[in-house]
Amino acid sequence: MQVDVLNIKGKKTGRSVELPEEIFGIEPNDHVIYLAVKQYLASQRQGTHKVKTRLEVKGSSKKLHKQKGTGGSRKGNIRNPLYRGGGTIFGPKPRDYDFKLNRKVKDLAKMSALAHKAKGNAIVVVEDVKLESPKTKEFVEILKSLDIAGKKALFVLPEYNDNVYLSLRNVPTVEGALLADINTYNIINADVLVLSETAAKVFSEETKEEVNA
Repeated sequence: MQVDVLNIKGKKTGRSVELPEEIFGIEPNDHVIYLAVKQYLASQRQGTHKVKTRLEVKGSSKKLHKQKGTGGSRKGNIRNPLYRGGGTIFGPKPRDYDFKLNRKVKDLAKMSALAHKAKGNAIVVVEDVKLESPKTKEFVEILKSLDIAGKKALFVLPEYNDNVYLSLRNVPTVEGALLADINTYNIINADVLVLSETAAKVFSEETKEEVNA
């Protein structure tokens, strides 16, 4: 799959990058995408919710009145869950919502997400952005030139670039990520996947290494 490389002005540079069909040309598996997104969102939950049981709330442990002979119902102590201020029955307790997902399933989900973007023509390859200093205004101009201003974009870099990161972090519709750190949720959550030229070439190089191995 050949993709033209654009410059920061949105014009074709005359260069192109080969995105491997083994990744971007597969038939997407929507179910594994669902599992990967579910696992990612579950792992983001803090799970620190907690309520007090009848053993933990304040109050006397003395029985309110004798068991029989009062004409009323049987009662325990004031911490009874049926009373106001009493404990909570079957309330939430701190827990970890994360669950295990096999590596092969995660890899297939990521490739399926990339394939979805490829089929939807939602992948843009741009020459490596070099900024002299952090300038959000300058970065917004680049987005306008690429015709993706206002769209949710995932800007993928091969390695950390301080000036680029500081420039894009104030743009609410753009998320920056390192190529090694992108996941299925990031890809699916974005309208457009923006790859730097160097990051895009990594896909081809890694695929060739796997074939030759």
